[in-house]
Amino acid sequence: MNRLPENTSGLPDRTPVRAAVAAAAARLAAAGVAAARVDAELIAASVLDIPRGRLALSGDFDQADIGRFHSLVTRRAAGEPVQHLTGSAPFRYLELAVGPGVFVPRPETELLAGAGVDALRDQPGEAVVVDLCSGSGAVALAVAHEVPTARVVAVERSTDSLRWLRRNARRQAAAGDRPIEVLAGDVRDPGLLGELAGRVDVLLCNPPYVPDGTPVPPEVAGHDPAEAVFGGPDGLAVIRPVVHRAVTLLRPGGLFGVEHDDGHAAAVVALVAADGRFDAVTSHRDLAGRPRFVTARRTG
Repeated sequence: MNRLPENTSGLPDRTPVRAAVAAAAARLAAAGVAAARVDAELIAASVLDIPRGRLALSGDFDQADIGRFHSLVTRRAAGEPVQHLTGSAPFRYLELAVGPGVFVPRPETELLAGAGVDALRDQPGEAVVVDLCSGSGAVALAVAHEVPTARVVAVERSTDSLRWLRRNARRQAAAGDRPIEVLAGDVRDPGLLGELAGRVDVLLCNPPYVPDGTPVPPEVAGHDPAEAVFGGPDGLAVIRPVVHRAVTLLRPGGLFGVEHDDGHAAAVVALVAADGRFDAVTSHRDLAGRPRFVTARRTG
């Protein structure tokens, strides 16, 4: 007579998902994770391969699932970003693949992408959009998804980030979005995208902007690439050449948008205005009410 294999893992054969998530949320909160319940639910949904909204309809974890769930929760409690554990990050209407080597897109950057989308809503014909310091491709791919008539060019210099950018670009193209153009390049190169000089309708950038030496959360310090976070002694080392690229590439009336550190609103507004070739220089706040990005229009 065949016998079932003995359970030697120490884990129960079945564990209610609701109870496991509640226990995980308490553990993450004790470890100092701000969005403990949300992260526990995201990890559970990833383990079960279902949308987070369907967790309430799920029953039990089996033994293999609960083992994986506990392992991922342990890693999250140790400071690993939840997006690295699930392999994806939400951004506007997209789910982007992320992991080691690429900056995890943040919700506040959705507003920068939205400013670009809004500027293109009523524009006839094909618009040209450039996303500098593209990282995972979040801004570029969001614009391409929401404005299918736009030609979108994403520029990134990091080899590791380019792998994630190209992966996300392929996935969105396979899903039916207009393919974006991916370019390996440095915003400090004066010849970057020279063939588009004076032809770009919208130029957006989420550059590295944290001043060197600034303390950052452990999950940023240990997992986001330093070159995507820190922007020189004053945090403006990349923003300065980005302003010059915008002047060269934008057509008259074209929109420029750049994200910045929440303590740099006045400095970035002054930097853009001092160039003398922009008007309507405007500071915008993020979802938490902090100054987060500046927009301006290229003059004729």
